[in-house]
Formats: sequence, structure tokens, C-alpha cells
Amino acid sequence: MQQTRKIELWVGTFVIAGICAVLVMIFQVADVKGLGTNDTYTLKAEFDNIGSLKVRSPVKVGGVVVGRVADIGLNKENLLPVVTMSINAEYDQFPDTSSVKILTSGLIGEQYIGLTPGFIFDDEEMLVDGNYIEDTKSALVLEDLIGQVLYSVGGGDSDKKEED
Repeated sequence: MQQTRKIELWVGTFVIAGICAVLVMIFQVADVKGLGTNDTYTLKAEFDNIGSLKVRSPVKVGGVVVGRVADIGLNKENLLPVVTMSINAEYDQFPDTSSVKILTSGLIGEQYIGLTPGFIFDDEEMLVDGNYIEDTKSALVLEDLIGQVLYSVGGGDSDKKEED
């Protein structure tokens, strides 16, 4: 009876340690830095096509994560996607001439937003909470490129047949 109780205690300890290890791995893979809310401000940008961009996708400047995509919506007036970005408050020095583009990690990797700081002129204002970034470049959609190549190849063949 005493031996059985000791084995159950050890098994329980290892199960709890295993669950803790799995939780730590989940937080590492999910790239969770903290559970509290950090000081952030929001910027918005309107794109023609956002591809497969998702909420919580990173916003990077030169490869450094400075924020996350907070929301993706649709402008009801012109029916274009509007992306709301939550930028860490410590990065508050982006000029009004900054631009954003949707990039892809690798050939078929996840999509993220690349924020390129603009030039600072004497009368240039900085982006503040709620501002729109005007200079945007939409996502490069692989399916559209393949469709264009197939269309151009198909169109080239039909022109040659008509000439014969």
C-alpha cells in the first residue's frame, strides 16, 4: 500500500511537469511575450489586396517586430481592405511620409507588414494614434501571378496559330 502511494505521487509529479513543459513550448511557438497589455498606438492603412494577411501578423521595420496587426476590416465606401496595426509606444518616431507593404516570409511563408520609415523634413509631422498611412503596396498573390503567366503563354500560342 505504501509503495503504491509513492508510485502514484511520482507519476503525478511527472504528469504535472509534462503539462508545464508543453505549455512553455506552446507559448514559445506562439511567440507570446507577455500576457499584460503594453502601451501601443494604432495606425491604419488601406490596401487593394491583403492576400492571406491575418490578425496578429507581425509589423516589422527592417526585420524587427514593432507591432502586430490588430484588426482587418472593409471600408464601406470604396470596399477596400483596411488594416489596423497596433504599434508599440516606444516606436513613436515614424514620419508622415512612411510607407507600408505586405511581404511574405520566404516563398510560401506567412505574410507580414513591412513598415518603411519615411524621410523627416523640417515641417514633417509624425504619425500619431489613429493616423492613416497613405503610401501602401498590396500583397503579391502567387495565384494571380501563375494565372497571368498561364494567360500570357496561352495568348502567345493562339496568336501564332492565327498567323499560319
